Amino acid sequence: MSNGLRAVRGMNDILPADSPLWRHFETMVEAWLDLYGYREIRTPILEHTGLFRRAIGEVTDIVEKEMYTFVDELNGESLTLRPEGTASTVRAAIEHNLLFDGGKRLWYRGPMFRHERPQKGRYRQFHQIGVEALGFAGPDLDIEHLLMTARLWRQLGLAEAIHLEINSLGGAESRARHRGKLVAYFQAHVHDLDEDARRRLHGNPLRILDSKNPAMQAMLEAAPRLLDELEQEARVHFDAVRQGLVDAGIPYRVNPRLVRGLDYYNHTVFEWVTDRLGAQGTVCAGGRYDGLVAQMGGKPAPACGYAMGVERLLVMMQEAGLAPGALAPDAYVVNVGESAGRFARMAAESLRDAGLRVLLHAGGGSFKAQMKRADASGARHAIIIGDDEAALGEVAVKPLRAQGEQRRFALGRAVEILKGF
Repeated sequence: MSNGLRAVRGMNDILPADSPLWRHFETMVEAWLDLYGYREIRTPILEHTGLFRRAIGEVTDIVEKEMYTFVDELNGESLTLRPEGTASTVRAAIEHNLLFDGGKRLWYRGPMFRHERPQKGRYRQFHQIGVEALGFAGPDLDIEHLLMTARLWRQLGLAEAIHLEINSLGGAESRARHRGKLVAYFQAHVHDLDEDARRRLHGNPLRILDSKNPAMQAMLEAAPRLLDELEQEARVHFDAVRQGLVDAGIPYRVNPRLVRGLDYYNHTVFEWVTDRLGAQGTVCAGGRYDGLVAQMGGKPAPACGYAMGVERLLVMMQEAGLAPGALAPDAYVVNVGESAGRFARMAAESLRDAGLRVLLHAGGGSFKAQMKRADASGARHAIIIGDDEAALGEVAVKPLRAQGEQRRFALGRAVEILKGF
């Protein structure tokens, strides 16, 4: 661009050629969520910074490195573009007392923002579909979330490409026991830790297990496992989740190092992963976060949820040849002449009243030039109107994608004919 104006790096335009896939995906997701009785909630993209520090945790990559945070010049408040949707959803549920009459199944969609290196399917402004079930205890909703995501992958045609990994983070007691053993283990191997792991050693040692540093993998494999510390209640919960997956015939792998990047999780955590997106292979992740509502100032309530990365799923659909094309117009209205132009506008509206997709030519030009535009549009028919047709209230209909002669009809009859195709 000559003036140098471009989109911010990692924040992409969604162009008309890409919109059909987005609309197709969103339509399928809306119908899928309706099957399970989830209701949409829409929260602001901008929140007070303290919301995310309180919910996500101070010693996390998101809070430490990735948030887009700034000071509002009008009142000096620190504000942040939302990096994820759970904190905002819980904040809204508390603020508006949504749980006063029992649990709620909610979902959200929209842009999230994280300052990280853009790569395939991973951007600084990205979109998520998220599901949150607030006020439901026990493993039932954990199982529901895993079954419903498995259904979505089948409906999208991606079931063979996405695989489930699960783990349990247990309750507070098991995490406290594990934390002590983990810190002692890492202290004994402190020379094997990279700078990031050493910084987290006392603030958030569990997150060290999620490190992708190749030099640390052997040491991490031998680290104490949280699964070995689970109290009876947590073990029963996790066993019920696993049995639910077996009952539904959903394959899974227990990954003891799966901890998720947010501090609020407990009990079940899961990730749906793929090997088709390189190293960053998680397309959907979540779990249970029973303490978050109380942590954020609400009346204690159990909760669980998950979010999926829209761009990542769309990349997979495109590469698998599952992306739909744009819907072609049913008709392209060609018109030459002043009275023909007025009648063409009325004719186009009549066709649209019948539910037909219609492009009305604009910008002038000869019949020949307009017919080229009509053919290039992909329309199934050209509706041709000159002053003679306009005077009689008629249109000429010419098939563009099939054999057939151009024929002239009264406008009402032309609408019936095109509607019947």
